[in-house]
Amino acid sequence: MTHPARPLRADARRNRERLLEAALKAFSAEPAGEVSLERLARDAGVGIGTLYRHFPTREALIEEVYRAELARICDAAPRLLTEHPPAEALRTWMDGYIDYLAAKRGLAEALQAVIAAGGTPFAHSRDRLVGAVTQFLRAGAGAGLRTDVDPLDVLTALSGISLSAGAPQQRTQAGRLLDLLVDGLRYGG
Repeated sequence: MTHPARPLRADARRNRERLLEAALKAFSAEPAGEVSLERLARDAGVGIGTLYRHFPTREALIEEVYRAELARICDAAPRLLTEHPPAEALRTWMDGYIDYLAAKRGLAEALQAVIAAGGTPFAHSRDRLVGAVTQFLRAGAGAGLRTDVDPLDVLTALSGISLSAGAPQQRTQAGRLLDLLVDGLRYGG
């Protein structure tokens, strides 16, 4: 008989979250092979044993960093739709998505190591992202957003913006491009 995983205690959950934050910062800033797991544990304020208890391998940590960032951006959609009108919620989400793509670009080398070790970090990415964009487009159907747009086209446009203006020093330009994209998603805009 298989037992479901027990929920983490509050302190263990905080330790795990701090480890993921420290890892995202480190793996986004420098090559994965140069990131010391001991330093990550220290930066997160935990011991190396705690790191290994949560993430038995470097690859497991990298994959979970990626999945946590994906969940963070996709799970923001319903909240944003309750806080803002659909077009504004979508535009706010797009800003977060550009940040997500920047972090993913920083994780690219690390994710290649995960794939080489047999991991599948991208297995659900596309479906989750399409689902998030679909929520915005459906919510905006009665509020002036076009209904004839493929969510994957929106994601492709966002990827293009990220590639051409995704660096931190280009955030102003990225913002202007995101505004143009949202304007193009409006009827009569």
